[in-house]
Amino acid sequence: MKQVFRSTLAMIVGWVWMAFAAFNAVDLIVRYSGQTSMVAAAVLGVLTALVFVACLRPAVILSEEGVRVRNPLRNAFVPWRDVDEVTVSHSITITSGDESIRCWVPQTTARERAAAVRRGNPASVPARGRFKTEPVRSKGEQAAAAALSGKTHTDWVAEQITERAQAARRAAAVAAAAAAKESVTPVAAEAPAVTGVVKESGVAKETGGARVTETPAVTEASAASEVEREAGTATGTATKTGALKVTWAPSALAAFAAVALLVVAAFLV
Repeated sequence: MKQVFRSTLAMIVGWVWMAFAAFNAVDLIVRYSGQTSMVAAAVLGVLTALVFVACLRPAVILSEEGVRVRNPLRNAFVPWRDVDEVTVSHSITITSGDESIRCWVPQTTARERAAAVRRGNPASVPARGRFKTEPVRSKGEQAAAAALSGKTHTDWVAEQITERAQAARRAAAVAAAAAAKESVTPVAAEAPAVTGVVKESGVAKETGGARVTETPAVTEASAASEVEREAGTATGTATKTGALKVTWAPSALAAFAAVALLVVAAFLV
């Protein structure tokens, strides 16, 4: 399931500005007056590019493969298995190995966090007036309020990222254990039975001209422990190297390239 998280206020401001910029661009084309119109178009283009990269581009996208972070100028992608830690201050920081990326959205302020604490603990809010106007909460509502006490939308998004990363690691561990179980072949079951042979674990003995070597059977528990050990080694390697991929955003670069052409044209006209 794909989830996209953006700032609602930033999206509203961004699209309002885009409508305003489109109207003014049409007006500049219809009433073109030489260098004055080109300078106005260059200024409008610079402001529009800034609004685009700051308001419309930033997002956090949770897909089946991993988490994708779109910041104003860069894109970042981390597979779920390689998400090591997710921390929240005023924004979300995702760590993979020795590298980390801070998400531009969503963000929370101190005022929003204080409001979340008050919502979870209404008893801390001083009463106003002579009469009690707040409804009495049921036990379920009180438990839900206590669980959400102090949590903002940013905390909830961070929890979604953490839960999906943990689920992906558990699924990978189960798949690895199943693959290791299928690859294990009991050696003792294939060995023919020999009469009068004394068997000792890992020791070959000759009795009646027959020489038999018994190999200890590989149990499911030992295979699982081996898989866990290999998984731990792989996790340690991922922690050192990291799988965070950060690239420049082509859309942001294209927007600023178009603005640069407008500015150059304004000076040349």
